[in-house]
Amino acid sequence: FTFHSLQAKMSRPVQARRLEGIDKNIWVEFVKLAATYSKVNLGQGFPDFPAPDFLREAMMRALSGGNHMLHQYTRAFGHPPLVKVLAQFFEKLLGRDLDPMTNVMVTVGAYQALFCCFQALVDEGDEVIIIEPFFDCYEPMVKMAGGTPVFVPLRPNPPKDGKLMSSADWQLDPAELASKFSERTKAIVLNSPNNPLGKVFSRGELGLIAELCVKHNVLCISDEVYEWLVYDGKQHIRIASLQGMWERTVIIGSAGKTFSATGWKVGWVVGPDRLLQHLRTVHQNSVYHCATIAQEAVAQGFQRELKLYGKPESYFVQLPKELQQKRDWLVQSLDGVGMKPIIPEGTYFLVADISPFKSDVPDVPNSDEPYDSRFAKWMVKNKGLAAIPLSAFYSEAHKNNYTNFIRFCFAKEEATLKAASDILQKWKQEKTS
Repeated sequence: FTFHSLQAKMSRPVQARRLEGIDKNIWVEFVKLAATYSKVNLGQGFPDFPAPDFLREAMMRALSGGNHMLHQYTRAFGHPPLVKVLAQFFEKLLGRDLDPMTNVMVTVGAYQALFCCFQALVDEGDEVIIIEPFFDCYEPMVKMAGGTPVFVPLRPNPPKDGKLMSSADWQLDPAELASKFSERTKAIVLNSPNNPLGKVFSRGELGLIAELCVKHNVLCISDEVYEWLVYDGKQHIRIASLQGMWERTVIIGSAGKTFSATGWKVGWVVGPDRLLQHLRTVHQNSVYHCATIAQEAVAQGFQRELKLYGKPESYFVQLPKELQQKRDWLVQSLDGVGMKPIIPEGTYFLVADISPFKSDVPDVPNSDEPYDSRFAKWMVKNKGLAAIPLSAFYSEAHKNNYTNFIRFCFAKEEATLKAASDILQKWKQEKTS
């Protein structure tokens, strides 16, 4: 047995074909840059403030209480107390009866819920419509399932009166959207409230999407992880509640975003059994199940919220109030230094126009890298402020049309936001002096 025969054996590619072209990941690069250079990280979407006391207490009780079975496996498709309370909650929200065992499944974060959806529902050659800008994992997950992503952008219509733009000013062109549906279309991915823009789709916009789904018999994968984080008295409308949509929609949610505990990685899907049975097959054969103790604590969090539903002391009422103040503060401080923010209607995020600051960051002619990506790297290395380029949320084909924007996360402690504001103020003074 010689070295040559070993080499000959190794010459064929080791990676599966489905990984081709999806090996680069914006988060790997930017998380590393932020860890190395940033004084203030408004890049990644997680709060740096604590999860609520009642949730942490629930976790402590689960850990130290008398029920030692909470350290063992639970039901693979969701801890019974959690699926039960989720079913009760969503019955309220959707106005229909739900069976906790067949209409709810618990996943390792919303991320795994998405993976299950694409693996279970998308076949070789199926087309999946993705609205741009989109949370970046949708595209590689569709491709890994053998599907073809088809992109349709939200198009900005700036207000004429010189007012700041809102995420509501980014809209779908109805004719353009309709043109993307064909007999090859298997599903559309909807993300409302939308990351990165913070757009909350209106009833009219959702109605348009629903009509096209029903007409072309298309499924809807509805990523609603920011469902409680909606501002200015806006309302989050669930597309599954529209006519003809329950039977074809999978709703995805996240305890991480709902209870400000992103590291717990507890997510869920809610939908009809005819769809969820296939997701259960993927889940069963990939992660099997999610940490029992985290599910128990999240179940207790939801039990509390069910009792307080709609009352001022509900966390789901308090958190958006707090975040709206943080949003307004960051909007003011960005606007004050001349970076034009787009006011988000929901989520943790806002997108800002960096055009007035471009003079600081040299253009590199014929570069493959989008300008906003170079800008964000320069900013973290030279100013210590981390953000994410908006082009990361676009397909290759449309990346270069949206390179004047970066995304900030405002779900942060006041001290963090103030430190960011100080960096921007100082930068502006250096520009003008």
